[in-house]
Amino acid sequence: MTTTISDAVGAKYQRRRMFAGLLLCIGVYVGFSWLSTHHEPGSDWGWYSLLPTLLVIITAIISRRPFESMIAGGVAGLVMLDPGNLISPFAENISSIVGNETIVWVVLVCGLMGGFIRLLEISGCLDGFSGWMQNLIKSRRQSMIATFFIGVAVFIDDYLNCLAVSSSVKKLTDHYHVSREKLAYIVDSTAAPMCIIVPISTWAVYFSGLLEENGMAEKDHGMLLYIQSIPFMAYAWVCLLLVFLVIIGVVGDYGPMKKAEARAKAGQPVPPESIGEGLSADTRARRKVSFRVNMFNFVFPMVLLVASTVYYDIDLLQGVILTCAVTVVLFYVQGLLGFEEQVEAIFDGFKIMLYPLAAVIAGFFIKNINDQLGMTEYVVNSLIPYMNNVTFPAIIFASMALIVFSTGSSWGVFVISIPLVVPIAHELGTHLPLVAGALLSASAFGSHACFFSDSSLLAAKGSGCSPMAHAFSQFPYAVIGAVVTILVFLGLGYMYA
Repeated sequence: MTTTISDAVGAKYQRRRMFAGLLLCIGVYVGFSWLSTHHEPGSDWGWYSLLPTLLVIITAIISRRPFESMIAGGVAGLVMLDPGNLISPFAENISSIVGNETIVWVVLVCGLMGGFIRLLEISGCLDGFSGWMQNLIKSRRQSMIATFFIGVAVFIDDYLNCLAVSSSVKKLTDHYHVSREKLAYIVDSTAAPMCIIVPISTWAVYFSGLLEENGMAEKDHGMLLYIQSIPFMAYAWVCLLLVFLVIIGVVGDYGPMKKAEARAKAGQPVPPESIGEGLSADTRARRKVSFRVNMFNFVFPMVLLVASTVYYDIDLLQGVILTCAVTVVLFYVQGLLGFEEQVEAIFDGFKIMLYPLAAVIAGFFIKNINDQLGMTEYVVNSLIPYMNNVTFPAIIFASMALIVFSTGSSWGVFVISIPLVVPIAHELGTHLPLVAGALLSASAFGSHACFFSDSSLLAAKGSGCSPMAHAFSQFPYAVIGAVVTILVFLGLGYMYA
């Protein structure tokens, strides 16, 4: 009887939620339609261009679903552009995004990385590496320090860092009762921040080319300017220092992180809502191999992945394709796994990565809509009156960091923003490596702090916690890092004025 009453109450509550959600959708449509009808065609949207992004943030905080929130914000932006025609522009935007060369690269890289990690899991070598680490590491703090230094070492690409590092140490940190949220924070904090300060990474290749294309550096001198800007990438340095201070206990646990750590110390490192999700281990019996073979089966593919990525001009896609092929042959020759079994495992890895990939595509979708509304131009132009030699680096960092955080596009935003920033920098005579450092710092902040950025989603997936649990627990530290960075850039602006 009690169960029947409880089910009835639950069903009633669910119906009320659905009805409230429907009313909210209607209200959003009506409100954004009103904005559209009162907008003069051809004129700028002004501060209204911020509204779809604000809707994304509010919806994500309430629903804790980043993909659905970004789609809702994108649709709201389409309503602003043309309330009577949603299906055609929605289909056109999604089609152009899915067909985009960058998105194809991201889908293949993340899917194959998921498949590669799945191969390591079902072969048992990931368990072997974790067991070896547990014998080597003797404390909770040491497990986090080891995670930090492994993350620092894997600087080639933030995707590689987020997925490979988290999967390698997850069982180790579980053994010492480190919460999955803190693991995701450590991994995410050594992903983009580390990648931008080492000039042998996908970030360095991309941004050095972007600096050349937009006149900040002469042809073939983009990498030189990038290297000169490394000391000025303040957020990356602050972020790495901050996460290390958190690990050794100088900076404490705050807010959601404090709750997550208390839960982990009580014996539950995995969040309740994340149990059974993520890149889970395989429990089927496998042919027993020696400790040396097990370690070789883990270390050799990992080293090959990094080495081949560097060999192919920092192209992680070519690196992971070669590594997957060699790993499949290696495990097959050893009689460890059959060919069909390994192919199935790679497809399983792709399936595991579907939600993060869908969220990345949705992020590009909301970015497209923001570009059509002119959000980036509005923000930059609104801040021009407050810019001078002293404040310029700090304002550029703060404004670009806010835009990247709001859109989740740590690379795409700068295609629009750099052409706006460069003329101002030349007019003010600002030290160009300092400007480049501010831009790269903003990109690193957005990638690190945004709850629907690609690296945040992958760090959460690899670590085995929900994207929003990772976002909320990490956010206080990202804000601390951003505030310190703004102060640093004000000081640097004064020094180089």
